[in-house]
Amino acid sequence: MNFGSDNVYGVHPAIMDAVVAANSGTQASYGSDAYTRRAQEQLSAVFECELDAFLVLTGTAANSLCLSAMTPPYGAIICHGDAHILVDECGAPELFTGGAKLIGINDPRGKLQPGSIEKVLDGFSRGEHDPKPAAISLTQATELGTVYSVDEIAAIGELARSRSMKLHMDGARFSNALVSEGCTPAEMTWKSGVDALSFGCTKNGAMALEAVVFFDRALAADFSHRRMRAAQLLSKGRFLGAQMNTYLENGLWLDNARYANDMATYLKDGLEATGKMRMPLPVQANEVFPIMPRELFDLLLSKGVVTYQWPGEGPGNDVVADGEVFARFVCSFMTSRDDCDALVREVEAWNGAT
Repeated sequence: MNFGSDNVYGVHPAIMDAVVAANSGTQASYGSDAYTRRAQEQLSAVFECELDAFLVLTGTAANSLCLSAMTPPYGAIICHGDAHILVDECGAPELFTGGAKLIGINDPRGKLQPGSIEKVLDGFSRGEHDPKPAAISLTQATELGTVYSVDEIAAIGELARSRSMKLHMDGARFSNALVSEGCTPAEMTWKSGVDALSFGCTKNGAMALEAVVFFDRALAADFSHRRMRAAQLLSKGRFLGAQMNTYLENGLWLDNARYANDMATYLKDGLEATGKMRMPLPVQANEVFPIMPRELFDLLLSKGVVTYQWPGEGPGNDVVADGEVFARFVCSFMTSRDDCDALVREVEAWNGAT
């Protein structure tokens, strides 16, 4: 019963088969191979536009390098206070931007609000004594499993343009957000004002694959050098391209995300029906965030359930009382109903004492 992360499961069999198939014969190195060219073509087709895409190995690299192309060393990046780039990437965005300042805003439910962003930006009144506002970064889906609607993204995109800033989207769980919102990839990104996307694949079935996607193609002018300098240019690039091709072909990425989301909803319904947890947040992607008694949380851990007490701002208006835990359960493309049912049975069997 491992609900610790969508990274705990392996690679989708079709993607693993594609990597093995790509091992045959020879291909040009350093991303000049036919697999990578095909992947770039597919990404353009998926997003319905001409774009520049660069394949990298990790989400931290995608975010940090993407932001480095959008933000000068003296710039400011506005993000949520719980954003991965702020609290989970060990200063990598600051390193690769050469020192840009990340400014977190603790808006409810993990989602930045235009009014809050404007309030922060209006505080930049000291000229060169302040960092220069350069970029806004949204996480889609958010660190609390919530999803920005297209209208919400567009409102922040318009704000970014009005302030001569760029809009970045950390899409580690972009696919989960997309199937939840029911829109097109284009509508969720460049049509709503997103200039660049960190397109996540690893959490959704790939082995080690992310893409930096530039819709504002001017931002890609020297990105090949940034990627090389950051040791993210894989010499045998065919293995990244092969993953991306299979991920996108025949809608595998959407099928995986839809299944993971459905499992999260199934799990949420089962846990909620026990009456022993409350759900302060909607389940909009593949994560469930219940509040439960500490005794129950500790019991689940003792029974082999893998989950985490979640840090940060938490559920917003629903207070986590003393003796309670705000926890996270993550479902993936390989989560089974049996595991969900087993977890629910453990919760049902708890009688209030360990």
